[in-house]
Amino acid sequence: MSTALRIAHGAFGRVALLDMDRSLVRHAHHHCHVLLKVEGSDTQFLVGDQVTPLTDTAAVLVDGWKPHAYVHDANRPRTLIMALYIEPEWLKEFRPGWAASGAPGFFERPSGEVSPRIRQLTLLAAEMMANPDAVRTHEQTLSDLMIAVIERFTPWRSFPTSIRGMSAVSCDWRIRRAMDAMRVHDSYANVDQFVKGAGLSRAQFFRLFETSLGVSPKLYLNVVRMERALDAVMREDTPLGELSERFGFPEPAHFTRFFRDHAGVSPREFRNVSRLAG
Repeated sequence: MSTALRIAHGAFGRVALLDMDRSLVRHAHHHCHVLLKVEGSDTQFLVGDQVTPLTDTAAVLVDGWKPHAYVHDANRPRTLIMALYIEPEWLKEFRPGWAASGAPGFFERPSGEVSPRIRQLTLLAAEMMANPDAVRTHEQTLSDLMIAVIERFTPWRSFPTSIRGMSAVSCDWRIRRAMDAMRVHDSYANVDQFVKGAGLSRAQFFRLFETSLGVSPKLYLNVVRMERALDAVMREDTPLGELSERFGFPEPAHFTRFFRDHAGVSPREFRNVSRLAG
């Protein structure tokens, strides 16, 4: 079973060191997502519809809201993966144009050859394991790592240098309103309630939603639920049974399965590992 060796979180987002031996479901999120192999067997991800290798020399690069999945080969040994979930707002502090890291097309390709510099900085994983309390050191190394990744794998010199120069992602106002409602709604039963609120037919709603964001309404709703669950698991002491009910799962086992299918580990393990540094 996959295990989490270390999870760090802060204004930058999250960094997880995962020892993986099971696949993850197709999912997406708003982060700039970078996956680096630390050790173990070569493996692969499905990014969009493209099978993308993760090796000692190849990183996997996922734009914000790009559907992707981890595809584990049961015939291969485990893979130790460093997964970076980086907040676009944090990257904007380095360069205003890097706020585009949460938008489609930020990375030119879903895979890229790792430079010696990036490989060296991936030793952040070893530092995280050896000294989980050295938060400032980790954040500095993470900053250096993300700068190296962006400068190597994106056309960053062509990004706008001011916020005014950045064009917003086109989104129908009814879909934007539905997205806002999904983010604040306490019920996760189904999408139909949001279809009704948008005043569109089901077919129109699904078509406009996927055109606007690149993912289906159901996948987006799962993203919202998962991100809220992650935050609650990390930051609250609420019993997991109560969190299960809060996020729409009548049985705790269903919540655990949903969480593990998206994060790779159970909510209990995620909570314990994310609190190693006090």
